[in-house]
Amino acid sequence: MNANAEEIELRERLDLMQRMIAEGRRKQESWGWTFVLWGIAYYVAFFWAWLGGFVYAWPVTMAAAAVFTFLGFSRRKYQAPETTVGRAIASIWIASGATMFILFDAIGFGLRGTDPRAFFATASAIIGLANAACSFTLKWKAEFICAIVWWTATMVACFTSLNVTVVTFLVAIFLGQIVFGAYMMVLESRQRRQVARHA
Repeated sequence: MNANAEEIELRERLDLMQRMIAEGRRKQESWGWTFVLWGIAYYVAFFWAWLGGFVYAWPVTMAAAAVFTFLGFSRRKYQAPETTVGRAIASIWIASGATMFILFDAIGFGLRGTDPRAFFATASAIIGLANAACSFTLKWKAEFICAIVWWTATMVACFTSLNVTVVTFLVAIFLGQIVFGAYMMVLESRQRRQVARHA
């Protein structure tokens, strides 16, 4: 009897963990718009700095994207309560974003003349790290593919020319931010339709 009680308790704990992971994945799916927003922001900053020659293109664009993200989250209402997994995922992205903002401003203003490939390699590695951490937490293979895309961009930046690095970085933004963000938005839309049908 005692063994049965332990087995039931173990099953209940596993079910709880699976529900928390599923809820965390649904929560991240609801953030698909942020992936698209930041992908567009990366393109704006890149082309503004490259074509416009504006030294502050990256910090200005990233700060604007952060404000839009904050406004978007403050206006959005979530039906599901916040979970530990959801907070963990949000923490990973906030910490990664803050790290990139501080590091790249420091590089831009303190280490002028640094090989631009170092910037692309570091940015790609940090974004890959965030995607991998989230994919491991959520047990989500699709997001791990994003991590592989970004890590590939890191390797390309370290071993190829600047031109190839730039093209690879732009492709990684498209696949890892815009396409994956759109994919998450589609999943969220399907989830909402299913909830509406069952309601």
